[in-house]
Amino acid sequence: MKPSLSTSIGSLTLERPTILASGILGISLDVFQRLHKAGAGGVVTKSLSKEPWEGYPNPTIFSVKGGGWINAVGLSNPGAENFAKMISTNEDVPIIVSLVGSIEDDFEYMIKQFENCKVAAYELNLSCPHVAKVGLEVGDDTDLVSKIVKKVKSMSDAPVIAKVGLGSTDYLETVDASVSAGADAITAINTIRAMAIDVELERPILSNKIGGLSGTPIKPVALRCVYEISSKFDIPILGCGGISTWEDAVEFILAGASAVQFGSVMGDHWDEVFSEINNGIEKFMERKGYSTIGEMIGRAKRS
Repeated sequence: MKPSLSTSIGSLTLERPTILASGILGISLDVFQRLHKAGAGGVVTKSLSKEPWEGYPNPTIFSVKGGGWINAVGLSNPGAENFAKMISTNEDVPIIVSLVGSIEDDFEYMIKQFENCKVAAYELNLSCPHVAKVGLEVGDDTDLVSKIVKKVKSMSDAPVIAKVGLGSTDYLETVDASVSAGADAITAINTIRAMAIDVELERPILSNKIGGLSGTPIKPVALRCVYEISSKFDIPILGCGGISTWEDAVEFILAGASAVQFGSVMGDHWDEVFSEINNGIEKFMERKGYSTIGEMIGRAKRS
């Protein structure tokens, strides 16, 4: 009998533990459906704001050595109301809606837009590293984090996932505030503040100067964070950061993640990466004698 790849995040059960990370191909229901058929257990949308945002002018993304990217797109998105219309016909895809805002009222407004949509969960982006007054500035304010989580929890029965990153304060304080406020899961981590300079032009490459580093270079950091969160808190974790192979995914699960998110790797592998990683996890489980993902979660923490 083959092992089961099913995993749970709060009350949400996914057939597979591989999820499209936020910010990658995140505004088209057609693409969501294609990725789900290709093996994605779920998809996270681009972060949506109360009103449409244009984002930053080009250049907004830069490839770095070692398989990483620095991006400062600026959270461009069509706004929650418009996006809700775009996914209103969804029936089959587990869509995790990512939301970004600076005050409780922003989130209250956005949740209302999705009342008639099939939403699997909400992911609160508390950690974007390159947009002022949202993201990390919100995540570093633990009182505000608590209020936002409680507000969203009070308005929806869907699981609420807090996405944390590395800001100016200890990220574990953000996790603690989220857990105490009733968050159902934690996504760790977001991109890391970074930049690149053109030596010929002698100026920063990105229009915003500072962006967020993603991809392979941040994997060891993200893995460490998942391990630390899992060691200190009893809450489901979605590991995110530099995952490109089944071995990477297994590492995150062994560190304490219930599921994994990835996106940068799709630049090289497109949608086949989901089946590749799922198949690799399954073969690993068969070889090691695991029958469920749950048996693997946090195994690296055993003494």
